[in-house]
Amino acid sequence: MAVKDVKTKDQHIENLAKIVGGAQSILYKKEDLLAYDCDGFTIHRHLPKAVVFPKSAEEVAQIVKYCNEHDLPFLARGAGTGLSGGAIPLNGEVIISLTKMKRLLSVDLENRRAVVEPGFINLKLTHSISNKGYYYAPDPSSQYCCTIGGNVAENAGGAHCLKYGVTTNHILGMEVVLPNGEMIEINTNGVLDPPGYDLLGLLTGSEGTLGIVTKITVRILKNPEAKQTVLAYFDKVSDASQAVSDIISAGIVPAALEMMDKTAIEGVEAAAFPVGHPKDIEALLLIEVDGISAGIDEQIHEILEVCRRRNVREVKVAQDEKERERWWANRKTGFGAMGAISPDYLVQDGVIPRSKLPEVLERIKQISEKYGLRIANIFHAGDGNLHPLVLFDARKPGETEKALAAGSECLQVCADVGGSITGEHGVGIEKREEMRFIFTDEEIIAQTNIRDVFNPKNLLNAGKLFPTPGRCVEVKRNEKEKMK
Repeated sequence: MAVKDVKTKDQHIENLAKIVGGAQSILYKKEDLLAYDCDGFTIHRHLPKAVVFPKSAEEVAQIVKYCNEHDLPFLARGAGTGLSGGAIPLNGEVIISLTKMKRLLSVDLENRRAVVEPGFINLKLTHSISNKGYYYAPDPSSQYCCTIGGNVAENAGGAHCLKYGVTTNHILGMEVVLPNGEMIEINTNGVLDPPGYDLLGLLTGSEGTLGIVTKITVRILKNPEAKQTVLAYFDKVSDASQAVSDIISAGIVPAALEMMDKTAIEGVEAAAFPVGHPKDIEALLLIEVDGISAGIDEQIHEILEVCRRRNVREVKVAQDEKERERWWANRKTGFGAMGAISPDYLVQDGVIPRSKLPEVLERIKQISEKYGLRIANIFHAGDGNLHPLVLFDARKPGETEKALAAGSECLQVCADVGGSITGEHGVGIEKREEMRFIFTDEEIIAQTNIRDVFNPKNLLNAGKLFPTPGRCVEVKRNEKEKMK
């Protein structure tokens, strides 16, 4: 196919188009850019300068080098499913879309690892190796469409991270383009626990502020020999919450331990995959155990007994894989399902100690009453990763602001009980100011100093992750004056 040149008054657009092969690999007209003015956090919207679609790491490096030399702000974007605004072009950035870099480069079953490009879809990796008896463990709810590159940026989790950990626990190596256009490799041979600083750990979860990942070596796992799934209905949220703690206290570590309250259940039952949950229950637990066949039945028996001791109304075990898949499809549509019962919703992502679950859910209920907005709770109960979903109508004046305030108060509650403001969705722009709930100014400065080493001109994804300048700037200035 012949390469079509871009003709525009903006020389930067023409030069970027040449790097990626012409007009078919760049968007720059307003009507085309509208689709890239936000990610899954739709409350804030900003138009990018352009969107370029490189097909290789070399093209990414050339784009980054050009942007750095001409002081053009830029950021990387995957599938745009992020929920904290990490891919929103606040400063009119050049968006480097990695969706064309979507190859599975290699699979090494003997050493249990695979190499993918950043645009490779999460669930597609499991589908590609399942016939050989392997899978990729991190399973965010958007796994059918989110990219592994995006998962690395946000350190994504998922329902099964209780037992198997989040993305960082499954990253063995990566190739990265630094903000000046230099390309580096970090443990790309996948050696376990290499010496030196843990750069993989630093880059995973850095939300696209330190570099752009162009190749990822991931750990793959052997399919468990057996798995069983339990669904339990409760008349009281407090009973379901206590059952969560009792299961873990019994020495059982489920692969997943999920919880939904009445409002969340109303949403999932009104959406694409209803399963017939009773309308009058206050909470449900979805519990899955896996591993070697010996011992699974004993764990299930103990889980059933725990639920009965905590006044469960009904508890049942999936009779076959089809029923199990129906239950999980219902759970994994949880966020999007809120659209069936509310025009708009804001999802939060706090973390708390499991023992504080009853207290925190009661305080979230009080926040709901304070603002007059319904809040649905659907979350990874086993590791205390909460997802309060604030339901609102953006068409009503003031409701968006009320939703944001309610969400922030939910995060303050998480911080107050010794938790965190995010477990898997990232900070982005949504929770920048809430970083002050858990970090001092000095601790924030220590982190921005690290960012400045990688990203000294702050052209890469500026304005994300850390609070806006204010007191932190004063502290930093005073420190510099002391050094004079």
